[in-house]
Amino acid sequence: MSALKSLLQAGEFVVAPGVFDMLSARIADRLGFKALYMTGYGISASHLGVADAGIATYRDMVERARTIAGGTSRPLIADADTGFGGLINVRETVRGYEAASVQAIQIEDQEMPKKCGHTPNRRVVALEDAVRRIEVAVDSRRSRDFLVIARTDARTGLGLEEALKRGRAFARAGADILFIEAPESEEEFRRIGDSLAGEARLLANMVPTGRSPEVPAEKLKAWGFSIAIYPGAGMAAACAALDAAYRYLAAHGSTIGSPVPAWEMSELHELVGFPEVWEFERRYVETK
Repeated sequence: MSALKSLLQAGEFVVAPGVFDMLSARIADRLGFKALYMTGYGISASHLGVADAGIATYRDMVERARTIAGGTSRPLIADADTGFGGLINVRETVRGYEAASVQAIQIEDQEMPKKCGHTPNRRVVALEDAVRRIEVAVDSRRSRDFLVIARTDARTGLGLEEALKRGRAFARAGADILFIEAPESEEEFRRIGDSLAGEARLLANMVPTGRSPEVPAEKLKAWGFSIAIYPGAGMAAACAALDAAYRYLAAHGSTIGSPVPAWEMSELHELVGFPEVWEFERRYVETK
């Protein structure tokens, strides 16, 4: 059984920080989180420098997922947008992510090209088409330990009742975890829990300054949620720190006296694995 599935079956509440490159992934991996979340927004931005608007391809995403999963020890939940095409693409996406050692894949019901769930003008496909995506995803996995997360973006354009309807349909299609994107109040989160907690496990997306309020883990768990992802937690902090550090350097021509917290080179060396390189060199390269 996968580590993530075991955690959920044991009743653990999983807080998963968003990771978007190997530096963020390795830092998060060392801090005791029960899982990591590979954010599509973060991969689009950090890998390609573009908006999360369906521009990143399957190959972009699956290769980043393979690298992150292979370089960390925590279960990886990974964004897979709409499956990157038609139903045959959904099948190949599921198989590729599973082979990359991802433990849960997120498939959504937006039209292509999709957009970030906390931006305007998102449109979803017809319910029957959305359900078919989930059916294909569920049927395509090689192991039931690989979890399928079914996301709906219907709340923003069609209302909460349509989103709940889709959640129930996704559960009947075999989804392991339901993800209602962008609820607009704590009361909506509570209603999602009341309506869907008996159908499948629930995931909440915490995006401070986005469309949804940030809800404490204790409340989410009490309302029937099992997972809270924080896609922007590291990315937003990293961008703020980079901006402050570079502004100081531009203004002063040096980093001397900068108030921005910064790691020493020894800490960076340890994070990226130089001690292992040095040990290898001591054993096999250095002359006696």
